[in-house]
Amino acid sequence: MAAHQKGAIERGGIFVFLDESGFSLKPNVRRTWAPRGQTPILTHCFNWQRAHAIGALACHPDGSACEVLLYVQEHPINKETILAYLPALKEHLQQPVVLLWDGLPAHRSKDVAAFIAQNAEWLQVERFPGYAPELNPVEYLWSALKGKDLANFCPDATLALAERLQAGQERIGQDQEILYGFLVGSTLYEQRTDRALT
Repeated sequence: MAAHQKGAIERGGIFVFLDESGFSLKPNVRRTWAPRGQTPILTHCFNWQRAHAIGALACHPDGSACEVLLYVQEHPINKETILAYLPALKEHLQQPVVLLWDGLPAHRSKDVAAFIAQNAEWLQVERFPGYAPELNPVEYLWSALKGKDLANFCPDATLALAERLQAGQERIGQDQEILYGFLVGSTLYEQRTDRALT
């Protein structure tokens, strides 16, 4: 067991894997089926608008009781977004947090660093190594949303895109096997069949 996992268990903490992503109004085209001779046609407004999201997987250090947390906004994620998100995360979880994220500039800003230092009683931050996004389980959440919930979806506004993302969050969040699979996919956890995930 890694040192930070032991520390989280001793403190009664929750692991939170966090990542950001952008979603375009342009559809994620995927293969699908249709009656022979009736080729599916996607009609969309060619628009570069995007929705921006913070996604997180919160779980006990052993990977159980995993929860999907998703926040969506129209503007790119910046340090102000992070500084508003972290207190909301504390309010929601009501437990000490071990936060694992990448080196996004917003994560490394002086204001965010000061917030982390001032809240060390409940917040411990670990950074993923550079150029290794596959270590973050949230990458597999993004893949699941884009590959199923947003596949061939042609929204006409970012609001419709946000609503579809929220629906995807609800779908995925109801299945602990899928969520634990994200953890296993990151190679931070091992596949186990003899465990209670709830």
